Amino acid sequence: MYRFLLTPRWLAWFALVTALAAACAALGMWQLDRRDKVVADIGRIEANYEQSPVPYAAGSTDLTSYDPLREWTPVEFTGVYDTAGQVIVRNRPLNGQPGYEVLVPLRLDDGAAVIIDRGWLPIGNDEAGRPDAIPAPPEGSVTVTARVKPGEPAVNRGAPEGQIASIDLEGYAERLGYPVQTGAYGLMAAEDPAPAAAPLQFPKPSLNEGPHLSYSMQWFAFGALLFVGLGYAARQQARIEREEAQGRPDAVRRPGRRPTAEEAEDALLDAQGFR
Repeated sequence: MYRFLLTPRWLAWFALVTALAAACAALGMWQLDRRDKVVADIGRIEANYEQSPVPYAAGSTDLTSYDPLREWTPVEFTGVYDTAGQVIVRNRPLNGQPGYEVLVPLRLDDGAAVIIDRGWLPIGNDEAGRPDAIPAPPEGSVTVTARVKPGEPAVNRGAPEGQIASIDLEGYAERLGYPVQTGAYGLMAAEDPAPAAAPLQFPKPSLNEGPHLSYSMQWFAFGALLFVGLGYAARQQARIEREEAQGRPDAVRRPGRRPTAEEAEDALLDAQGFR
């Protein structure tokens, strides 16, 4: 009854449906992979964000390397800001508004230096491509509590003087001319003494997983429905051929239904007198 499934046309349909279903499955797995990464990020936020600050210690809580399990952990540093080495990172949106992030090296008491992200500034009105003002960090010795964050890759995009295109710690350190710990940087949580004005601090990251799980289920369902559709079409074809074999062609040639390729071929042979 279903021998027609072995014809080239139906084999081609099966190959096409299989390829489309495989693409749907791949997209579903991609969404699941994205969800796994989001869930891992949420786990680190829940585990580390509200911890009591740990004191800086060379070789253990420094920023010479980055351990993903330490992301968002607050670390307490004591040192002096190098305001001459301050830069701003361009194209940094916050809540849908374009702006900048302010990076300042903090030279520690043991001679090492770490990069501190002091916060966010909106785009300015006075001069295009620059904030109107950059609040100065505290002078002299300052105690900074900052959360551990990984650096970013370098991007092939220029930036005006005093600005950088991404938080590329290696590239930033080359500008400074002294040793800098470039495994990670610190995202500002608190400064003591507190300055009179400071960049806007970033809010706690969202703990929402997003729609990745539902999207993945939708892609898997689409892939399954492709085979359901193919099976339905094969069942309909089998029914048509069964009714034709029983000598009832009129039962299947309903008004508005286009004849099948086999029906068209038979009609052509009849018209030429070969049948």
